[in-house]
Amino acid sequence: MKVQPTKKTKFIFITGGVLSSLGKGLAAAAIGALLESRGMTVTFQKLDPYINVDPGTMNPFQHGEVYVTDDGAETDLDMGHYERYTNAVMAQINNYTSGRIYYSVIMKERRGEYLGGTVQVIPHITDEIKAAVLQLDGTVDVAIIEIGGTIGDIEGLPFVEAIRQLRGDLGREYTLFIHLTLVPYIKTAGEVKTKPTQHSVKELLASGIQPDILMCRTEVPLDKGLKEKIALFCNVEPESVITAIDVDTIYEVPLKLHEEGLDDRILEKLGIWTGAPHIQPWEELVEKIKNPRHTVTIGITGKYVDLKESYKSLHEALVHGGIANDARVELKYISAEDLEEDDPETLLRECDGLLVPGGFGSRGMEGKIRAITYARENRIPFFGICLGMQLAVVEFARNIAGMEGAHSTELDRETSYPVIYLMKEWYDFRTGKTEIRDENSDMGGTLRLGAYPCKLRKGTLAHDAYQQDEISERHRHRYEFNNQFRDQLQEAGLVISGTSPDDELVEIVELRDHPWYLGCQFHPEFKSKPMKAHPLFREFIRASLENKNLN
Repeated sequence: MKVQPTKKTKFIFITGGVLSSLGKGLAAAAIGALLESRGMTVTFQKLDPYINVDPGTMNPFQHGEVYVTDDGAETDLDMGHYERYTNAVMAQINNYTSGRIYYSVIMKERRGEYLGGTVQVIPHITDEIKAAVLQLDGTVDVAIIEIGGTIGDIEGLPFVEAIRQLRGDLGREYTLFIHLTLVPYIKTAGEVKTKPTQHSVKELLASGIQPDILMCRTEVPLDKGLKEKIALFCNVEPESVITAIDVDTIYEVPLKLHEEGLDDRILEKLGIWTGAPHIQPWEELVEKIKNPRHTVTIGITGKYVDLKESYKSLHEALVHGGIANDARVELKYISAEDLEEDDPETLLRECDGLLVPGGFGSRGMEGKIRAITYARENRIPFFGICLGMQLAVVEFARNIAGMEGAHSTELDRETSYPVIYLMKEWYDFRTGKTEIRDENSDMGGTLRLGAYPCKLRKGTLAHDAYQQDEISERHRHRYEFNNQFRDQLQEAGLVISGTSPDDELVEIVELRDHPWYLGCQFHPEFKSKPMKAHPLFREFIRASLENKNLN
């Protein structure tokens, strides 16, 4: 499939070698930030080799969080890095898996679009991958494409072959290959070893790709001699060997890569002229992170306390809230199951604020509810997100509104007070249609996904935070607030501060006689950025700091 470039978008392809979890997503995001600092427009795409159609049904223990876009795509967590570091807005076209690619090809074959021909990995799968990438052509100055997995993985071969072909299709002036690899430091020998990088590049060369730039992940700086050695054996210029050194905060990555001259090398190789970079905002950001005036401790209770990647965006949004308040946020993860067995006082007393995040399933639910009771009764700032908001309604219904045994039908189908339930239909203001939920559809088919509008009630914590009458936030949930109990709960003191424009869907709840207590049905963490903290996280951290200063 020979293509003609639009004479605008240039493509950077990022691959990884030696081992996984080297930080290709952060590297891609940092490159995007550096290019934006020079006035360029960027976008991203993640190509993942696994067979799942999307991460929506994958266990967070295996894959980390599911990141949700405005248009309702359930995507890889690297989409969050891309949006946090740049102005790019991710969508369905920015994340493709092998499953999605193969599914599309199989559907075309079933429809007869290949005219009865034999369908093969080359050219049909590789053409489908190329078509996915080329959707970005003409949309921005530079598109940064990250190939998931590690070079040498069998499942990643079609993606590597597709980007190899794209260089021939688009030409060298429109394509750049960056390979992120590991240069380990052996402490016992006091030496840095380049052999893993050499073997990784050799594997890439065997696939027909010569990297233009090498980014070497390392604990220690690479001196000139080491760079020259790597350059010699990997067939690149010494100036194209970039140290990607470990940093204290991930928001320092763009600055370190700029010091190494990465952005200059990229522009030189792609034949792009720009003015000097404007990196002062990143320098100021890192200074705030490294030298805060305050410290605040936030308790987070959930199922996935042993794997922080499961709450990646949440973690970063709390850091952003701290930056906005000149504070370092120390996170204390507390197992919800431990809260079922132990006195919440012993586990939560050191927390200045409490956050209950989203989640699925029944494990640890009563522990989370006990934590919410503790925060309400002890006037500790509380923030409930998605399931956290739903459990706050359950806790209020049981302990304040007198609805003994109140629950969500997700967790107790026989409850006498189903204050949270599966709403079968609602009017979608995005499409102008009435959406129908079918409990028997594919997993994910009953979810409310993506951005939805929400109107705010004046004089509430939510309105004070946003300073707007209407907002738009991203959702990923199945169950809703049950309007059958709305009047009863409001009469007992529950404040409904945010609803859908037609007032049918309850989106935000609060308590009036509490320093700061708010639950929202959506996921505000997906729209927080380090230089522009989400209003709810900013205010939650502010209230938690005030609580700390009172005690």
